[in-house]
Amino acid sequence: MIIGNRNAITYKNTFPLIKKNKIWLGYTPKIKIFRVPDYYSGKDVYIANDGIRYVKNVGIACWFTNLVDISKRHEKLILYKHYNPEEYPKYDNYDAINVDKVADIPCDYDGVMGVPITFLDKYNPEQFEIIWLDCDNPDIWVGHGPSINGKNLYRRLLIRRIQ
Repeated sequence: MIIGNRNAITYKNTFPLIKKNKIWLGYTPKIKIFRVPDYYSGKDVYIANDGIRYVKNVGIACWFTNLVDISKRHEKLILYKHYNPEEYPKYDNYDAINVDKVADIPCDYDGVMGVPITFLDKYNPEQFEIIWLDCDNPDIWVGHGPSINGKNLYRRLLIRRIQ
């Protein structure tokens, strides 16, 4: 078990393990305080009365694990929105639709969808297949990730519903 930055999902050595279900996100409550080394500095750092340095509001920290298969990995994500091309634009550089929020994944779309990396908090391997990380395949995107109308977007997981 490791506590790490949520963006580690996108690291070239981490993502393949997630894709193959060799590691997954564990139960991650909001981590409010995290002890840091004495040399660490940042805007949310404070020093406690005992002289130990902490950082507050570490909302991007999460557990990575493969020790125990937790029940939340098998909870079905309830999908209620319906696909329409106006609300779900396709990428300029890949045949997939963009979904800005995990809660907005359409219930009736069977193709590839690009979702935020926060999707992994709700990922159920029986319900969805992870296809790629946006830059995981150099044949798809070279030098940047997905774009819509020429505007580059933040990292996306490419997923598909399992029928």
